[in-house]
Amino acid sequence: MNNTPTISVVIPVWNAEAVIAEAVASVQAQTRGDWEILAVDDRSTDQSRAILARLAASDPRIRVLQNTGTKGPGPARNLGISAAQGRFVAFLDADDLWHPKKLARQIAFMESGGHRLSFTAYIRRNMATGVETEIGVPVHVQRKDLLLTNWIACSSAIYDVDFFGFQQMPELRRRQDFAFWLGLLGEADAAGLDEILMIYRQQASSVSSNKGAAAASTWAMYRDHLGLSFPEAAWVFGNYALRGLLRHRAPALARRLGWLHPARRVAND
Repeated sequence: MNNTPTISVVIPVWNAEAVIAEAVASVQAQTRGDWEILAVDDRSTDQSRAILARLAASDPRIRVLQNTGTKGPGPARNLGISAAQGRFVAFLDADDLWHPKKLARQIAFMESGGHRLSFTAYIRRNMATGVETEIGVPVHVQRKDLLLTNWIACSSAIYDVDFFGFQQMPELRRRQDFAFWLGLLGEADAAGLDEILMIYRQQASSVSSNKGAAAASTWAMYRDHLGLSFPEAAWVFGNYALRGLLRHRAPALARRLGWLHPARRVAND
């Protein structure tokens, strides 16, 4: 019998004792079970490692990997990718949750459409206020589109190893996932599935929560990692900032401009 998983789910973990069990449970609740979890502990100082050990002891599909030091989410994801066995690599952050039908619907979407990289709509849940916002996605994204707006939420993304190989994220502290998608889009376009299949739990302490630092990291990614000239970087960064601002402050206008998309909820039954 071939027990090789079809889908490898990479979860970077750092001091996530309050949320990691729920994230793993959302994978275990999937309607298709041909997956493995590569949970990479980034040298947590809380009980995350012990929790992961207990979860792995109760489910052989869960493998726990250990970073040699606290290196950040990019290197942690890369360690998981390097150990993956599946044809598809999916990403899930320890803060986030999946809809039970995520893998079934997204893999079927990729296989039926011949898509090599896909991502989905999701809910952004502010954990401080409890406010939830539905985030829709475009149905087709090219590299030139993504340069202006990062439509791809990391915990919604899946890529096809048979096409791309086991590609890894660049060694960036921030925006490593954004740079990674841009690299993949040099080889194939991405497809958006307009179904809400993930919940992004926005934590005040998350790496991406500091908007000023995030903006600076985006600029550095454009200039230093991608090597864009100053005029090119200024153009795409200006678009990136304006589109993000309008989506948050003037959603009606953003929708008319095509910068905000509808999202469709999926029934649990």
